This record gives sequence, C-alpha cells and structure tokens, in this order.
Amino acid sequence: MKVENLTVVTLSMELYIQGEREGTEEMIHQARETRPMVYCQGEGMMISGFEARMAGKEAGEEFDFVVPCAEAYGEHDERGVKELPRRMFYNGNEEFDEEHVYVGAIIPMLTDDGMQVNAEVVDIGEKTVTIDLNHPLAGEDLHFKGKVLEVRQATEEELEQIRNPHHCCGKKGGCKKGNCKKNGCEKNGCEKNGCEPSAACCQNAEC
Repeated sequence: MKVENLTVVTLSMELYIQGEREGTEEMIHQARETRPMVYCQGEGMMISGFEARMAGKEAGEEFDFVVPCAEAYGEHDERGVKELPRRMFYNGNEEFDEEHVYVGAIIPMLTDDGMQVNAEVVDIGEKTVTIDLNHPLAGEDLHFKGKVLEVRQATEEELEQIRNPHHCCGKKGGCKKGNCKKNGCEKNGCEKNGCEPSAACCQNAEC
C-alpha cells in the first residue's frame, strides 16, 4: 500500500535545520524504529510540504528531502513579536510568575478572538515582557531523512479520534490520567496524562 490520504503511516525519521555554521546541519528531532512516529496522511497532522513529499511512498522505502520554509512554517514575521505589560504575567499572589515566565519559556496566550496559541518569551524587562508568536521553526528549511515502516488504511474509529481530539480514547473532555492506558494505548510519552502521542487513539488530543 502506498501513502495516500486516510492512510496511517509509521516511520522512523530525523529532522535537521541549518546549523550555526554555514554548510552544517543540526538534528532537532529523531523518531527511531523502536519508537516511531505515526500520523494519518491528509488529516493535517503534518505540515503540507511534508505530506506532499510523502505521498506515493511505500513501506520499506527510505526518504530524504527538504521542505522549504514557505511550505513549512513560513518566514519569521516581526509582527508576531509583541511587547506586553509585565503585570499580565503575575500569578495569583500578585507577583511576577518567575516559575513559568522566563526567557526561552513557551507559554499559552489568547488571541483577540479567543484562540489559544503558544508564545516564546524572548525578553523580560522591568515593565514589559516580550513574546514571539511565530512558530519556533519559522524561517527554517526542514530537512527530513527516514524510512517508511508501515502503511495501512485508517479505521473509522481512528479518524473519529483524530478529527475530534477532545474525545481521547472515547472519553469526553479530553485525556484523563489512565484512560488511554486502559483503552489500549501505551502509557509513556505524554507524561502528565499517561498518553502516548504516537498511539492512534491519542493523536492530536490535548494531552
């Protein structure tokens, strides 16, 4: 079977971006055969540039390609860098939340229309905190190398779980500790809820 829409793809993979020195690369993610990555083609679980290059590949086939930033997370947009009042990051004790807000921290923020997005803290001043709403890989060309381990048709149950992420393992309201384990998922990986992100029943769940 070939990789096409609504197939579940299991693969080992290495992801590289440009290194600090010109002409070098830095590996930023690895999925080994013993702990592979699993996704459903055509369901938005991977960037479009990756899925386009995976289409048509078969189990046992190796791949090695670069997805330019325009087909990945786009160029870095300076409009996504915001300077916000420091008081917005106070905790319940009316003190600055140093435990969670520090340079390099990824914190959840709400947009004007109520959508939750992740932001990176890039600077903390006396009166303001500067955040970057760009994806951490914005502006990067992504080099993928790996091997397709298995390709199979997605089941109706898997598609329902992927398309309705709040129904993790058939439980309403998102993942609860132990639910995924009881419903056939491995228990390691999504540590705080006992979910395994690469297991079909927990993919895209808000673990």
